[in-house]
Amino acid sequence: MTNPLNFEQLTAQAAALDIRNKAFINGAYVDAASGKTFDCISPRDGSVLTKVAECDVEDVNRAVASARAVFEKGSWSEAAPAKRKAILLHFADLLEKNAAELALLESLDMGKPITLAARDDIPLSYKCIRWYAEAIDKIYDEISPSGTNEIGMITREPLGVIAAVVPWNFPLMMAVWKLGPALAMGNSIILKPAEQSPLTALRVAEIAVEAGIPEGVLNVVPGFGPTAGKALGLHEDVDCVTFTGSGEVGKLFLQYSGQSNMKRVWLECGGKSPNIVLADCPDMDAAAAAAAGGIFYNQGEVCTAGSRLIVEETIKDEFIEKVIAAGAKMQPGDPLDPKSQMGAIVDESQMNRVLGYIEKGSAEGGVLRTGGKRVRTESGGYYVEPTVFDGIKNDMTIAKEEIFGPVLSVISVKDWKEAVQTANDTPYGLAAAVWTRDINKAHMTAKKLRSGLVWVNCWDGGSITMPFGGYKQSGTGRDRSLHALDKYCEIKSTWIALGDA
Repeated sequence: MTNPLNFEQLTAQAAALDIRNKAFINGAYVDAASGKTFDCISPRDGSVLTKVAECDVEDVNRAVASARAVFEKGSWSEAAPAKRKAILLHFADLLEKNAAELALLESLDMGKPITLAARDDIPLSYKCIRWYAEAIDKIYDEISPSGTNEIGMITREPLGVIAAVVPWNFPLMMAVWKLGPALAMGNSIILKPAEQSPLTALRVAEIAVEAGIPEGVLNVVPGFGPTAGKALGLHEDVDCVTFTGSGEVGKLFLQYSGQSNMKRVWLECGGKSPNIVLADCPDMDAAAAAAAGGIFYNQGEVCTAGSRLIVEETIKDEFIEKVIAAGAKMQPGDPLDPKSQMGAIVDESQMNRVLGYIEKGSAEGGVLRTGGKRVRTESGGYYVEPTVFDGIKNDMTIAKEEIFGPVLSVISVKDWKEAVQTANDTPYGLAAAVWTRDINKAHMTAKKLRSGLVWVNCWDGGSITMPFGGYKQSGTGRDRSLHALDKYCEIKSTWIALGDA
């Protein structure tokens, strides 16, 4: 997508896509053992894109056996770091080469605007693989301090078979945040994409083999959480589950681990992120634009969405008008229209869930300032307009629960201390921001916020070099950065007695 394309060209290219719809196990596309399929529906217009293999326990068993066999063989797990690096760099190059196809698949499958998929999701994905490829031969093992007749070695070894269960909101990017470090460390992987958005995962598995990653190292099993996901969580030969999704499902994976082999479980389970705007905000227009983008980007289907806007009362009325004006420029449009800044909600069920929260917000006393309705019904797709509630209290349902849609709750506070207290009054702790020109307030707020990500005078800042993850029920462990590598390896201590020289 280097060159901008028009709507007609994109529509024609979408119609001509060769969509992969089978499971990918041991280097080949295969039907589900049961022969079952499920409809892959585009939220753009409600049409069926294809029928996808519905994997179950038998398919998971085949994928795990394939992953274990190649891990024990050592063609990837024991390959020299320089070899894995070269192959992963080639993998990244091929992802970049196929960026236009992947962006179209992402937009059709999940409903996000093609402009965002082409600008953000796909480039960040191949750059992630490239970054971890470059990191492989720069991570050193250690020698401990010891006596002259002893040597203590601290080494990293690949963990084994990793199950990566990823969400539908950023299907490829969330997958590569796990694939990058796990593959770099030499592991084998079974990737289970969300049933709402399996298409890029299935295409990427083929590209991985083309790049030279041995067959069986990366397997993809599309299917449903209570069947394929549960089978991975309970499997005795899976060494680790890395999961991004809801807290409800994250807790199930913790249970599955205890019921099986005590596999490691790394969770990223979303949030109810506070965006604090104080009266001494250095640029109210910039803060308002960021607040609108922080909740309406990707239709609000973002785990770090700034869904609670906490504003000092002296500027609240003026500031909320600026946010509403910024949001008015982000109305939903056809995901394949390059001008669209918002697309479709991922499926009908999620759309109805969002609309249900909007009804509850009004019923509990929230003041609906803008939006609140389904739009573009003539398209057959699932669209909800940007929605802003004023007069929200932190104990209201829409302020407490993760909606995963374009719904903003504005909460007024008296001062900085109440803002921090309100921000922390949640079971989540993924992301937060504060807008202030006072460097002391900025530092003190960052220290006091119980959040894994804190932004000052911006929203969604950072890069692959920074860890991503949360406190409390937002999860465990960190994606991104060098810290992610340790999730996918064993740390071994080897003590050698040398004897007398």
